Amino acid sequence: MPFSEARFLTSATTPEGYPRHRRVEVALAGRSNVGKSSLINTLTAKGLARVGKRPGRTQTLNFFALNDALCLVDLPGYGYAEVPERVRAAWGAMIERYLTGREQLRAIILLLDGRHGPTADDLHMLEWLKQWGRDFRVVATKWDKVKKSQRVKRMREMKAATNSTIIPFSAVTSEGRSALISYLLSLA
Repeated sequence: MPFSEARFLTSATTPEGYPRHRRVEVALAGRSNVGKSSLINTLTAKGLARVGKRPGRTQTLNFFALNDALCLVDLPGYGYAEVPERVRAAWGAMIERYLTGREQLRAIILLLDGRHGPTADDLHMLEWLKQWGRDFRVVATKWDKVKKSQRVKRMREMKAATNSTIIPFSAVTSEGRSALISYLLSLA
């Protein structure tokens, strides 16, 4: 098991609350309810991240240590969330401050819902990542819910829309888990 020592470190909203460590950090970005917490739980084979049915459950930066060298950072989702507008507005500043100022941040994994492809918000985040020059990977979550007869077409559409290589991923079947683990280990 590559991440046998995975554990929750802390939640933070400001740089003062970020963990002090030398681990390489990889942020998970995506719409609310896209499956960031399920991805963490599948990668670690543990129930570390709380999975909510309602969008907007993650309201802080949540840091998860993966052994001694890596740390996943679960960001609040963008797009629809069942929270007041003032809370959602504060998330933007918190996320931008982390993405632009955190020295340990090595890469971002952008999660897209494989059933629907990228939204306007997803494409906006992707452009921001490209302009900022951060290393990133695009992951299509909920891939088990895409009909097998539609997968080639859906993948072609998402690649064309994002101009990126995409890793299909399922928290139910663990498809894409080994590819994602390989990517993460290459960053450490």
